[in-house]
Amino acid sequence: MPKYRQNKDLPLQVRKALPEHGQDIYREAFNSAWEQYADPSKRRNPEESREEVAHKVAWAAVEQVYEKGSGGAWQLREEAKQ
Repeated sequence: MPKYRQNKDLPLQVRKALPEHGQDIYREAFNSAWEQYADPSKRRNPEESREEVAHKVAWAAVEQVYEKGSGGAWQLREEAKQ
């Protein structure tokens, strides 16, 4: 799995769920984690694949700024709006 160059390269599930800014966060976090956790010994759980770890890191980064609203759509957290 290569790094994602553009948001249009992200998995469809991510593109459909997140607004453009959220996709930017996801892509940048995924790419960073992809590089950082290439060595299994650097992963919290070495049994997880590099790709699994990178996706988990990417979603965690998104959740720092966005949250699911009552309708299920991702929206900026109140503290991120300030």
